[in-house]
Amino acid sequence: AGEAVRGFDIDPEVLVVAAERSGLAPAATLGECVGGATLVFVCTPIPDLPGLVSEILRRSSDAIVSDVGSVKSHVMAGVAGNAEPADLPRYVGGHPMGGSERSGPGHASASVLDGVVWVLTPAPDVPESSVARLSAWVEKIGARPVRMEAERHDRLVAMVSHLPQVASTSLMGLAAAEEAGEPEILLLAAGGFRDLTRLAASSPHLWSDILLANGDAIIRAVDLYVERLTR
Repeated sequence: AGEAVRGFDIDPEVLVVAAERSGLAPAATLGECVGGATLVFVCTPIPDLPGLVSEILRRSSDAIVSDVGSVKSHVMAGVAGNAEPADLPRYVGGHPMGGSERSGPGHASASVLDGVVWVLTPAPDVPESSVARLSAWVEKIGARPVRMEAERHDRLVAMVSHLPQVASTSLMGLAAAEEAGEPEILLLAAGGFRDLTRLAASSPHLWSDILLANGDAIIRAVDLYVERLTR
């Protein structure tokens, strides 16, 4: 999209691979990465987001700071509790609804955001100009910004994203445990089983954080799913 991009990662080897694959300029430190930036995207596990977003808000006086966490209420509450009140109008929660079950720059795809919905969950005190700047950038790279309240986002993704992950992992675990003495079981697994269990290859560490952060909404979704299966 013609933007100059810097990146930072606590794992130098990951940063090197990311830079080679994407063309971003690797930064040696977090401060070097965010200094003078106009937009900053924080892409870490959910437990690290509130503290890191707050630190970046302090380090960058003009940047709009967003995150890509798949749970918004938990993260936004953490940022509000950690950041300086004067910095909060520059924070806009976000969640691009793209990706796959694979992690890391080795599985990156240039088309991962093409046409995807990118949810934005600004707090009520965030000025419209900040949201508009971020929305324009999201559109520039080919995604579709959709504004939504954080609680509503978490309730809906529990049903259409988090529940499928739980169901997929549970099905794979069930087949592996109950039919452990049947080595040929996967020979009989056709496309339907592969489609339903693809998500089971996702990072367990990443998904543990997501399930804990959105637990109430996911429990409700699982209960409704069990009720439907019983019927």
